[in-house]
Amino acid sequence: MNSNTIRQKFLSFFEEKQHEIVSSAPIVLKDDPTLMFTNSGMNQFKDYFLGYTEPKFKRAADTQKCLRVSGKHNDLDDVGKDTYHHTMFEMLGNWSFGDYFKKEAIAWAWELLTEVFKISKENLYVTIFEGNEEENLPEDTEAATFWKEHIAENRILKGDKKDNFWEMGASGPCGPCSEIHVDLRSEEEKKKKSGAELVNKDHPQVVEIWNLVFMQFNRKADGSLENLPHYHIDTGMGFERLCMVLQNKTSNYDTDVFSSLIQKVEELTQHQYNKNTATDVAIRVVVDHLRAVSFAIADGQLPSNTGAGYVIRRILRRAISYAYRFLNQKDTFIYRLVDGFVHQYGDAFPELKRNQDLITKVIEQEEESFLKTIHQGLNLLNDLIEKTDGRVLEGKAVFELYDTYGFPLDLSQLIAAEKGFSIDEKAYEAEMEKQKQRSKAAATSSKGDWEILLEGAEENFIGYDACQANVEISRYRAVEDKKGQFYQLVFNQTPFYAEGGGQVGDKGYLLTEEGDKIEILDTKKENNLIYHLAQKLPQNFKNLKAVVNESRRKNIMRNHTATHLLHQALRTILGTHVEQKGSYVSEDYLRFDFSHFEKLTEEQLNLIQQFVNNRIKEEIPLEENREISLAKALEKGAMALFGEKYGDKVRMIQFGDSKELCGGTHAGNTADLFTFKIIAETSSAAGIRRIEAVTGQGALEFYQSYQAKYEQIEELMGNPAHLNAAIEKLIAENQKNQEKIKGLEKIAVGLEKEKWLKEEKNIKGISSILVQTEMDNSGIKDLIFNLKSENPERFILVMNTQNDKPTLSVGVGNDLVKKRGLNAGQLVREWAKIIKGGGGGQPDFASAGGKEVAQLPEVLKTAQKFLENL
Repeated sequence: MNSNTIRQKFLSFFEEKQHEIVSSAPIVLKDDPTLMFTNSGMNQFKDYFLGYTEPKFKRAADTQKCLRVSGKHNDLDDVGKDTYHHTMFEMLGNWSFGDYFKKEAIAWAWELLTEVFKISKENLYVTIFEGNEEENLPEDTEAATFWKEHIAENRILKGDKKDNFWEMGASGPCGPCSEIHVDLRSEEEKKKKSGAELVNKDHPQVVEIWNLVFMQFNRKADGSLENLPHYHIDTGMGFERLCMVLQNKTSNYDTDVFSSLIQKVEELTQHQYNKNTATDVAIRVVVDHLRAVSFAIADGQLPSNTGAGYVIRRILRRAISYAYRFLNQKDTFIYRLVDGFVHQYGDAFPELKRNQDLITKVIEQEEESFLKTIHQGLNLLNDLIEKTDGRVLEGKAVFELYDTYGFPLDLSQLIAAEKGFSIDEKAYEAEMEKQKQRSKAAATSSKGDWEILLEGAEENFIGYDACQANVEISRYRAVEDKKGQFYQLVFNQTPFYAEGGGQVGDKGYLLTEEGDKIEILDTKKENNLIYHLAQKLPQNFKNLKAVVNESRRKNIMRNHTATHLLHQALRTILGTHVEQKGSYVSEDYLRFDFSHFEKLTEEQLNLIQQFVNNRIKEEIPLEENREISLAKALEKGAMALFGEKYGDKVRMIQFGDSKELCGGTHAGNTADLFTFKIIAETSSAAGIRRIEAVTGQGALEFYQSYQAKYEQIEELMGNPAHLNAAIEKLIAENQKNQEKIKGLEKIAVGLEKEKWLKEEKNIKGISSILVQTEMDNSGIKDLIFNLKSENPERFILVMNTQNDKPTLSVGVGNDLVKKRGLNAGQLVREWAKIIKGGGGGQPDFASAGGKEVAQLPEVLKTAQKFLENL
């Protein structure tokens, strides 16, 4: 049974059990501040479990793309080393939202595994929660009773809280769970030792394939438990492990999920799988990480240096590093696996087909960039080795290579060992721990329990129609972070827009009956719950007036509308390959990222700017469809953005031919934007360009700033009648003067060369020039290379005192490098210590800077002594 059939059989089974089959949520989370990535199937249903939103259906099933490389669930370091851990994996799941519970969940799981998938009952074990006295939690005898209807009692095992009590986080819904494990060992091995003894013991062939979670409690902030008003089912089955079982394999990587990719790696690298442990690990790392990174890029998360983007970059760099070290891949090659991967997965996940070109090009460019980093790191590591006294490299210095350049520790260890060095790993780990603590301190926050004041409040957003409203606080909680203590306030209705879709959250204030103003510092959304950040609570929670900062909101609306017009302009002028890949909309400016693989020309930027300004001149009114079906909106030509999960009903924003699905706030007419001005066009990431622009007040301030600069230049030029002509004349005069200066410099260099040649001496058969001067270091370098080319047996030391900053430059003729083994880089590093400095370079030329001008005579003595002792 191939993997595509297995996936479909699972979904069809639960569809027959009246489950709504839902599509996978994006792997990258945009509206959950507690998670970077979807790490389990239940993430997209969190607001149902938390009670923030009424479920649209009572039962659901899907296959969910998951990524576990950060936070509590971090499998990255295990990936490749064994046969069953993955960064990205599919989680097959079925859910009940207050509908069926343990009896049905257990019965259907057993039916699917044993009757549909035909897994032998003799190979299965199940676990139940054994209870916990400290929390006054009893053993889950109810689950045990239901399991006894299907499986022998000696195959029902008890597990502790770690293995059999599932929790969403430090607080929130939780409950006992029941795991299903399969024993894949040979009959001979089973006779030697019972599978029951190997459950949850990390045995590679006795593995968990399904976890049935019975959500019946809520964990409060103080750690106590209370019963949920409705009980839920949340299950998760590892798709890759299920394929391993059904295809009679002993490794996930031997299934058809990975086999074709592995074959392609074998073809490209000339390394066979299952021949060598080190190369096997590397091949597994490459194919696993390719899959994770491709899905992330398809869902809109590009590699970067911060947040989720940094995690994706780290995953890809781990793959490149393994390929470089163990598969001898010194050039890009991982991007060449994308085509086969998309062919295999594209039908189940069409976003891969839509974004195949982007995925390929981003991975290729990231490979090129990191391979350059590896080569740079090798040079830096070699410098460190040369500077090190003894045979142990300083841990802090090696950590800096990792932290600053992304140079992996294990690669440093490998190269150091080849040269007879080791690394002070304790010092390295100490630096790593300091960094973790800094990150932890930056992210540390605590939240109290929600204080519910209004049960059943709808807590709706009404800000499309109003910037003020009479409200009540329906719930609140205290939060604390490094900036202090705050309160998250939720209203029964709110005119405040919550940060989302690239648009910043609204600010404003609450007005109390007593006339007090409580500042609203920001508005955000957690899952489906809009909360407002304030430093204090009002005395009364009713009869409050919520007031949005309207002038700020209007500036945001102008900039948001401009992103839609800009998107239309880009697709019209550059081509329909352009897709939005991120945005930031504030009151000050807008930032728009889009897929395109080359820098925009000045002509293209002018055309784009003109296109948007023409739409502004046309005074196009906003057409808004708030409750249109997704199918109807797409039929009308609306743009659906990357990595977004849309509901059955959507909001469509239209300005003429510009049609997009969008939840943000917008200008009522394009004329409100006043004007549109591009202020920057740059590269955001591999294959992604970024435009920054201003409208309205921001554009006015931009032009006013230019007017002020223009007037300042006029004044500096003496207020000429024709400023351009005056500037052109000044530039021409400057060019003439530069030419004269270059001529004088050429004469000066010639005189300096004559002076140095007069100082030339023969020391132990070596033509040696040891001089002190005061000139530009680039000129010194040129002169040294000129003298070396004239005589390949010359040795040159130049001590420069320009600007009272001592520098050393050492040139060694090619014949001296080859025949006598002289190395300018090694020499300059040693001599630089005399002037309290450092530097380095190549065997034929190197330079260094320092602090102690007075020590240059000592450098001269040292150099002379060195040459005399050759």
